[in-house]
Amino acid sequence: MIRPILRHGAEVLHAPAAPVVDVTPDVQTLIDDMIQTMYAAPGIGLAATQVGVAKRIFVADISVGRNAADLVAFINPEFVERDGMQLEDEGCLSVPGFNATVARPSRVVLKGLDRHGHEQTIEGTGLLARCFQHEMDHLDGMVFVDRLRGLQKDLIVRKIKKLARLGKW
Repeated sequence: MIRPILRHGAEVLHAPAAPVVDVTPDVQTLIDDMIQTMYAAPGIGLAATQVGVAKRIFVADISVGRNAADLVAFINPEFVERDGMQLEDEGCLSVPGFNATVARPSRVVLKGLDRHGHEQTIEGTGLLARCFQHEMDHLDGMVFVDRLRGLQKDLIVRKIKKLARLGKW
């Protein structure tokens, strides 16, 4: 089932998500729905908070469905390593129509559970590292706009507020 994606300003997007205690059939259904929603958007990652569920779960696929082996689901992920630096343009399904350059490590290692509750550790570089960090931010109650500074952040936030006042957000 494709779920609605919440937009910047929704309370659940701005609060840390809770750990998943048990990998239940409801968690499996949520992951399936998140995968369908991510592909339909289309996007390369989606956190549970973006569909209104305050749980530490995200899915990612930088191939956007072209390579089944690239699909990853993480439950209760945590960083093991982060290093390097990359400056790239970034957008978000919860902040549609806005992009900005965000500084992030160029390599990360995440550990957590896969969709079946088995431990996994995955290294990501380049776009995958960026995607993992972006989704981890969501689980920590942040959107990419929160990583911006100064005029760039102010412009985006003001435009979002204006769109909200006009009923277009």
